Amino acid sequence: MKIVFATHNRNKLEEIQQLVPDNIKLVSLDDLGLDEEIPETADTIAGNAIQKVEFLKLRTDLPIFADDTGLLVNALDGEPGVHTARYAGENKDSNDNMRLLLNNLEPFNDRSARFVTAIALEIDGCQNLFEGVCEGTIVNKQQGTMGFGYDPIFQPEGYDITFAEMSMQEKSKISHRAKAFKKLVAYLSEEVNKS
Repeated sequence: MKIVFATHNRNKLEEIQQLVPDNIKLVSLDDLGLDEEIPETADTIAGNAIQKVEFLKLRTDLPIFADDTGLLVNALDGEPGVHTARYAGENKDSNDNMRLLLNNLEPFNDRSARFVTAIALEIDGCQNLFEGVCEGTIVNKQQGTMGFGYDPIFQPEGYDITFAEMSMQEKSKISHRAKAFKKLVAYLSEEVNKS
């Protein structure tokens, strides 16, 4: 079975390919020759994942899945949320995003936050949604050099280190993205076994 993963990121594609059963072949947007800008204008993380799938299903007959991730900080009423990647501007600069978030959090004692990943899957005319959540807190300054995005300032619940201080293997056991993809992979494995 071939399935489109709505990404141009080859590393992300290879990482997820290792998680799915051998008889499922992931196809990237580059493999399909799709280089159009995919809209992400929904007001929820799940809405953005669904919007990507809806956009792509008009361009391919293959099954499709798309993901979106956001960081929701309680004291900031869920910001940056759907604007996580562009919190400090359209250039998607992680350091600028973290600086702005830390600055906006200065007046607050509550530093609780959660990462949420939503994956929308369109297969055989049916749409499914899988979600993964990782609760944690925002630390006062950047710590660690691993990972990407907000990893240097996000400390997952039950740990005294940030995502950026964890190995990829350790992070992938507890992260929001890993939890959502495990649900997707379990569903796809079941689908493949039916056929």
